[in-house]
Amino acid sequence: MTSVSHRLYLPGNSPVHRTPAEVKIACATVTVFAVVATPREMFWPFAAYAAGLIALWRVAQIPPRWIAPRLLVELPFVVLAILLPFAAGESRTTLLGLSLSTTGLYAAWGIIAKGTIGVGISLTVAATTSVRELPAGLSRLRVPGMIVTIVVLMLRYVDVIADEAARMRLARVSRGDDPRTIRQIGATARGVGSLFLRSYERGERVHLAMLSRGFTGTMTDFGTPSGTRGQRLLACVPALAAVCVCLGAWVVR
Repeated sequence: MTSVSHRLYLPGNSPVHRTPAEVKIACATVTVFAVVATPREMFWPFAAYAAGLIALWRVAQIPPRWIAPRLLVELPFVVLAILLPFAAGESRTTLLGLSLSTTGLYAAWGIIAKGTIGVGISLTVAATTSVRELPAGLSRLRVPGMIVTIVVLMLRYVDVIADEAARMRLARVSRGDDPRTIRQIGATARGVGSLFLRSYERGERVHLAMLSRGFTGTMTDFGTPSGTRGQRLLACVPALAAVCVCLGAWVVR
């Protein structure tokens, strides 16, 4: 079975892949803040963000068919955004024969545009940064050691839970059960509770195994390179461009 963490990592040797993890995380954070701070009434800045993100995908050799299905994670927020023009108050405008709130339209546009670009940035970091690089990257950003440990173990333990869920589903199917039918919703709910208990017990065994192998509560730095100064400066260009676009949008607003 493919590791859950590896489903978001796309192996490659592009300049983005070779960029140190801490630089990618910091630049992604700055870029997301710039996107969120952009006035939602302006449309051209988001076109610039999207163009820059697509160009970054080309450099990182991330195919659109890999990105597209993973963008669906924001679908619940898109549904919420679509309802806003109908629920918000004055003032109103007519679009396609429907009376819609102008404020709601801008709010919906802001949620969809900023959310899509934010998810795209997050996927870019995930696709070019392996879990092995995270401990060193987060430590170089001066993130507290306990938080680094929690984050890395959480990513690792997702695989454990996924394996347990797959085994439980296989056991149900081998006994003639069909988890897809609505009649099995009760069994599915009981399965979720059983999965929680089994995951908890599995977690204790994993922790004991880690202690027996010398785990001291801190994550090991696997010797990932910190990168050259040129790599760091080049990696900051997209983030600086996003900040300039945001500032330009406020100036011409």
